[in-house]
Amino acid sequence: MSENGWPADRIDTGSAHSARIYDYLLGGKDHYRADQEAGEALRREWPSLPVSMRANRDWMHRVVRHLAREEGIGQFLDIGTGIPTSPNLHEIAQAETPAARVVYVDNDPIVLTLSQGLLASTPEGRTAYVEADLRDPAAILGSPELLETLDLGRPVAVTVLAILHFIEGEEEARGLLRRLLEPLPPGSFLALSTATGDFAPEEVGRAAAVYHSRGIPMVLRSADQVARFFDGLELVGPGVTQAHRWRPDPAQGPAVADREVAMYCGVARKPA
Repeated sequence: MSENGWPADRIDTGSAHSARIYDYLLGGKDHYRADQEAGEALRREWPSLPVSMRANRDWMHRVVRHLAREEGIGQFLDIGTGIPTSPNLHEIAQAETPAARVVYVDNDPIVLTLSQGLLASTPEGRTAYVEADLRDPAAILGSPELLETLDLGRPVAVTVLAILHFIEGEEEARGLLRRLLEPLPPGSFLALSTATGDFAPEEVGRAAAVYHSRGIPMVLRSADQVARFFDGLELVGPGVTQAHRWRPDPAQGPAVADREVAMYCGVARKPA
């Protein structure tokens, strides 16, 4: 066992992991020295990175509320969940729809170990956790945990948040999304966010280089490239935009400057 009580034989504690870097930069405690060092290197290159990460997290809250409240979605498939940080997606969804069902997916064994925080469902709803990789949609969609939790004959919202920038090829990334949405019925949704260098190209470019130097490929995409992820779907207004500009909630605090947010996002419906 590792010093944190996690199965040491399954965790590479000497290499940084994107989920644990995210945890460190947001003030969490579930990371190792390699993640902390990577986080500090990233912050030196782009001090606004934690601001951008929080903007992405706040956007997740807003989009899940929108999908549950305005679109009537009661089933969610969250891929690339990351280390639990309350409120988690199911808490947001079930606050709107107590019977909502959520399946979380991640490939980091630490997330699996901490998944109890993701499984505290309301009595009316249900949550489940699948240990799988975005690169294997068949394993995700065919997992017993998913099939026991979600009804794939009814609309599902697939959320792919802050994870696609770790998929390098454009065709590969689009293909993965197509395969995830293919078996889902019309009225299902895709919500995604991914990194961009459009608003602070030098600083964000240096941060991406830090990820690369630690064995974590990172692709910065333009608005046009992100828009292509929604080909064949019906974008919900305001379309592809920065995370903090997607239906902002004035109650969330002072406005964030564009140059501090390196995340594009969008939400779209699968048509009939």
